[in-house]
Amino acid sequence: MKIKRYLIVLVLVIALLSTIACLFGLFSNGGPGEYEFKSINNEVVKIYGYGLYKDNSISIAAQGIASDFVTLVMGVPLLILSLYLSLKESFKGKILLTGTLGYFLYTYMSYTFLWMYNKFFIIYVMLMSASLYAFILSIFSFDIENIKLNFSEKLPVKFLGGYQIFIGVMIGMLWLGKIAPSIIGDKVPVGLEHYTTLVIQGMDLGIIVPTAILSGIFLIKRKAIGFLLSSVIIIKGITMLTSISAMIINQALNGVNMSMAEVILFPLFNLVSIICLVLLLKNTKTKVEKIRL
Repeated sequence: MKIKRYLIVLVLVIALLSTIACLFGLFSNGGPGEYEFKSINNEVVKIYGYGLYKDNSISIAAQGIASDFVTLVMGVPLLILSLYLSLKESFKGKILLTGTLGYFLYTYMSYTFLWMYNKFFIIYVMLMSASLYAFILSIFSFDIENIKLNFSEKLPVKFLGGYQIFIGVMIGMLWLGKIAPSIIGDKVPVGLEHYTTLVIQGMDLGIIVPTAILSGIFLIKRKAIGFLLSSVIIIKGITMLTSISAMIINQALNGVNMSMAEVILFPLFNLVSIICLVLLLKNTKTKVEKIRL
């Protein structure tokens, strides 16, 4: 029961702090306005110049604003709803909560390490930390050995697992293609701008891609861990891809150049992820068979 209380506190802290951070990100103003800045790599970068994200490039600021909007209107409500359902011992609520916490962890890890420093830095660190430990507590609340009992035998494991492997490989190829010119030549990776490294690509290649591929393989083999990881990946994928789709739209509205692969693939992945979630929930039992909280 103590673990349940800790999880409740962490989730409420995440909901509160993320709401405050999103509101400031969306509605803060002031600053010198747009201007150009020459990076250490002699790349001329257009700086946003307004509000909380004034020191970020127009591209990253557009992504941040879109991410804040999605987090505020979808992420926070889903977090509260899934916590409520999980406290009712709903298995669907538990996997929704775990996947949503994965989204918050990924989001505020990227804010902590990618965004140019601003006065909300410590808030981003607190959100990253709270999301990490809430995610860990949520993962360990499952009885992993018996988790398969919560899924129907009709669950299309080959389709769901195959999709995860596919999306892992495609994201890996997309980002490796982006950084390849800087490995085999002296070109600076497209999108580096005035930042020090490719944080999102590093997180995806180091964490998301291998997790998606491994969870897909384990699910196809009907391994217990595959059911849990796949549930998390699919739910986290929807929230994250919805955020990315919003980022793409907002970047387009701000005149940011993007590759056609990014513009087409991520919204397409988002649509297929929604289909996967429907299939997952349709073949998931309502009540938790065994619960440790």
